[in-house]
Amino acid sequence: MILHGYFRSTSSWRVRIVLALKGITVEQRAHHLRRGEHQRPDFLALNPQGQLPVLELDDGTVLTQSLAIAEYLDDLHPEPPLLPAAPVARAHARAIAQLIACDIHPVQNLRVLTRLRAMGHGDAEVKGWAADVIREGLDACETLLGRYEGPYCFGASPTLADAALIPQLANARRFGAEGDWPRIHAITALCADHPAFIAADASAQPDAE
Repeated sequence: MILHGYFRSTSSWRVRIVLALKGITVEQRAHHLRRGEHQRPDFLALNPQGQLPVLELDDGTVLTQSLAIAEYLDDLHPEPPLLPAAPVARAHARAIAQLIACDIHPVQNLRVLTRLRAMGHGDAEVKGWAADVIREGLDACETLLGRYEGPYCFGASPTLADAALIPQLANARRFGAEGDWPRIHAITALCADHPAFIAADASAQPDAE
C-alpha cells in the first residue's frame, strides 16, 4: 500500500498513527502542501478534492478521508482494536475523533487560512483565528474526555480518538493555542512514550523539515 501524505498534515498523521498501532508497513509518498503539490494533475487524478491523505491499495483502489481510512485498516487488521468494545463507548470514541477531524481541523487548515489572507485579513488576525478555533474545540474535548476513564482517551489502550487528538495538539502548539486541559495533557504525555506515536510523529517522517 502507498500512503500519500505530508509530514505536518494532521490528517495524514492520524493515519500514520493507526498504521503504526497495527504494525502495518506502507510506502510513503510526500506531497508538499505549501508548494501546492497536492493540486498537481497526477495527485488530483487520485483525489479530486486535492486533499491528504490518500491510501492507495495494492489493487489500485484509492481511499480518502483519514477516519474512513482508519476504520478500513481496523476492519482489515482488527488487532489491536481502534474502538472500544461497548457500543456506547464506540460512539463516544468516534464522536471525539469527529469533533477534531470535522469541527476543529477543517476551519484552521491551510486552505482556510490561505483564503482568509486572500480576503485581506492580516497574518496576526489569521493566526489568532486558528488559535481560537483550536482552543474552543479542545476546551470541549477536555470536558468530554473528563467523563471517561483513562489513562488514554477511552481506557487502557489508544483508540481512534487518541490518533485524532495527538496531531491536533501539535497544531495547538504551532498556533500558540493554550488552555486548562489536564486530561488532554495527561493523554499527550502517555502517547509521547508510546512506540506507535513516536514512529508516526511529524519529526520522524522522511519529508520532515
